[in-house]
Amino acid sequence: MMAVPQNKTELLKEIEITYVKLREDLKTIPVELTAKETLEGHSKNTMMSVNNLVSYLIGWGELVLKWHHKKNNNEAVDFPETGYKWNELGKLAQKFYADYQDLDFITLQEKLDATVTQLQILIESHNNETLYEQAWYEKWTMGRMIQFNTSSPYKNARARIRKWKKENNLK
Repeated sequence: MMAVPQNKTELLKEIEITYVKLREDLKTIPVELTAKETLEGHSKNTMMSVNNLVSYLIGWGELVLKWHHKKNNNEAVDFPETGYKWNELGKLAQKFYADYQDLDFITLQEKLDATVTQLQILIESHNNETLYEQAWYEKWTMGRMIQFNTSSPYKNARARIRKWKKENNLK
């Protein structure tokens, strides 16, 4: 297990490692099981599908990209998202599920790949000073805010999927 990334190189490496492992696990899931709500949800006492979990990852990735787009255009950013507070992340997860509910598992994976690529390009476009040596949102650096919403959730998603696969006797 890698420590929390402290610089641009470590952040890119951490995203790469955690995402590749997650994608390997996603590839082995039978498509017919991906829409069934049999995974523990993001809110207490809720269930979600594998598709919901992938939607959640896309939602956070796209939100990070939106934050950066707005900041770059000197527009106000409503953190975490317009109409949501940090203590309402369960409701925000539900929004992400709904946002992508019409996409099938294959399309969701392609969309997640594209989102991760855009995030990697975003990171590449900044130097280490911008990413890690100044506050970007409250006390958090840009690099840390990206990591909170990429490699950390990828690890969490992979752990959920591995547990779910074990419970469902999937290799």
